[in-house]
Amino acid sequence: MPQSPAHRFERFLTLADVAEILNVELAIARELVESGELAAIRIGQVGQWRVEQRALEDYVQDQYERQRREARFAESEFDDIAELTFPREDYS
Repeated sequence: MPQSPAHRFERFLTLADVAEILNVELAIARELVESGELAAIRIGQVGQWRVEQRALEDYVQDQYERQRREARFAESEFDDIAELTFPREDYS
């Protein structure tokens, strides 16, 4: 059954919605959008921002991946950054 036009466009969230979903202040949601970290569209030249639900889901998944990589790096046994680029060879 086809979706009604109104239902199809419920996928867009306001910055207030984004802030509520992420449990952050509105200013932080705005900063994420204005910095380009979170994809959004502006309605009109000076209008309000809208974030597609899928873009927010992608952002959250990207943050999980980023945290996973940072945790792996923090747990690694490298002495310095040179070991990341030029690993020591085992001559034993």
